[in-house]
Amino acid sequence: MCQFIETIRIENGVIHNLEYHNQRFNSTRRHFFPHAIDLDLGTSIKVPSEGGRIKCRILYNEEICEITYTPYTLRHIHSLQMIHCNSLNYRYKSSSRNELNALFAQRNSCDDVLIVKNGMLTDTSIANIAVSNGSQWFTPAKPLLEGTQRAFLINKGIVIPKDIIVEDIFCYKKIALFNALIPFGELIIPITPQTIVRSSENNKLSE
Repeated sequence: MCQFIETIRIENGVIHNLEYHNQRFNSTRRHFFPHAIDLDLGTSIKVPSEGGRIKCRILYNEEICEITYTPYTLRHIHSLQMIHCNSLNYRYKSSSRNELNALFAQRNSCDDVLIVKNGMLTDTSIANIAVSNGSQWFTPAKPLLEGTQRAFLINKGIVIPKDIIVEDIFCYKKIALFNALIPFGELIIPITPQTIVRSSENNKLSE
């Protein structure tokens, strides 16, 4: 079974953030397979002829196991349920999402979950986040997964890494969700008690 995954956005024939995907792909392979030789994903990706946004999904271990291409449609998210989970470890982008799916199942009437670890905001079940105070965007310094889009935004100075404690969430005005398939700015939610639902002891995952 292939353990790891890279998800890459191809839009109108253009492969996005390939450099960042190559870095994470090869870093993961070197960690788990010390003798692995770096590979360039660009030599294995066959850009589909159709236009629009395509999800390129790469399953791999030491070598690439499978590459699939499917049209991607943005899932609209308007509300987030906060969930506390201090035990979750998703440092490497695994093909197994069992723990994330268990958290997502606790979203109640919200569209997704906002995961809190050790009192700090991290990610949603599908995306990195950034919060805005009206003039700057800040992204959690310790996300569950260091996403490729996040790395790009930090390098460009668009978002600033910062510890964001859960008690400060309503000091910010907006929250942006982004990942390899969702560019920054496409999915922004105003921060209100109706859109960011605070957690309680009843919706904490057993640790």
